[in-house]
Amino acid sequence: MLDMVTAAGWPIWPMIAASVVALAIILERLFSLRRSVVAPAGVLDQAIACGRASGNLDELERSPLGRVLGAGIRNREGSPEDMKQAVEETGRAVAHDLSRYLTTLGSIASMAPYLGLFGTVVGMIEIFAAQSPSGGGDPAQLAHGISVALYNTAFGLIVAIPSMVFYRHFRAQIDAYLVDMEQQAIHLVDAMNKGR
Repeated sequence: MLDMVTAAGWPIWPMIAASVVALAIILERLFSLRRSVVAPAGVLDQAIACGRASGNLDELERSPLGRVLGAGIRNREGSPEDMKQAVEETGRAVAHDLSRYLTTLGSIASMAPYLGLFGTVVGMIEIFAAQSPSGGGDPAQLAHGISVALYNTAFGLIVAIPSMVFYRHFRAQIDAYLVDMEQQAIHLVDAMNKGR
């Protein structure tokens, strides 16, 4: 592996840095976007019970779904529109928190092929620099230029493809969570207004 990095030349180092950042984001998001963390089972029932009994919301608001439902409970004395508005405002903040680092991951997925292309161009420049005006050239320098070009292209794709796959996966997962939170918030508003 070290031989491949050495053969790819200096243009591969920005891609290695991007791959480390992408891997860190992927691992962090895999841990943070688990259902048991974002929308644990039983939170809606717990929220309804807290709303009816005027219970403590601290334990409820440990999850993003709990924060959204807690906002509705805090405004239960107002009109249903007040509850919905509070839920929507908190929901926007929760959506922003859930999407944390995804812009960076998407940027890496978009940028990595360009970094690979940059390495390819550097390799091509080395190939042409190896040629002499009389038609001869140094075969070792020509081979090195080709290896720089090919390794950088390949590594750019190796970084970009998984980054894009995980970026799309996390976007879809967050969208599904937000729809689920919206449905549970509607149930909460309905349950709180039935007792009036």
